[in-house]
Amino acid sequence: MEIPSRPQPREPLPSRSAKAEPRVDIVLLAAGRSSRMGGPNKLLALFDGKPLVRRTAERALGSKAANAIVVTGHQRERVRSALSGLDITLAHNPDFADGLASSLKAGIARVAPDAAGAMIVLGDMPGISSKDLDRLIDAFRRSGGHAAVRAAHHGKRGNPVLLPRSLFAAVAQLEGDTGARHLVEAEGLDVIDVEIGQGASIDVDTREALEGAGGVLQD
Repeated sequence: MEIPSRPQPREPLPSRSAKAEPRVDIVLLAAGRSSRMGGPNKLLALFDGKPLVRRTAERALGSKAANAIVVTGHQRERVRSALSGLDITLAHNPDFADGLASSLKAGIARVAPDAAGAMIVLGDMPGISSKDLDRLIDAFRRSGGHAAVRAAHHGKRGNPVLLPRSLFAAVAQLEGDTGARHLVEAEGLDVIDVEIGQGASIDVDTREALEGAGGVLQD
């Protein structure tokens, strides 16, 4: 109950002119065959006792992104099991053997209709943090949701890459092992490179690289 002479404080009403920040969804690619590992799936390798794909998904969920879409393919059930209990969207790519482009298309197809952009995150980058992802999202939002944003390390382009919606139609036309970075360079968009440190360039494509980064392969 309010006393007329002493009104209770009220929450300020939101400004009608305020606009919601551009929505970003994350597409986490986890469909590959890890062919250079000689058998084991690198996404199931343990880092600090946790499967790499789960660790990466948790960092995606800890970012400012609205949703994390994980594209599965090779060893689908084992990857799904490693992600058990996480609030993610799963998108299976039955054509994963056709190359990277098929997984990109499967993930982009599940991005929310109101999303202004999609960040493409590789599942095998153990050095990426939630804060790194947020720096890319912040740069994208400052552009009004129109620029492509790339992670960089000492000026060298790396991953992740954030694609504006204007590129989604071009993604649908990709074939083979063509990826998002090639698309950004080919389309002539405004591009923002964001320095995030060595996390942008550390991947674990080989057994030696994975073990050097602190991972333990599982049979």
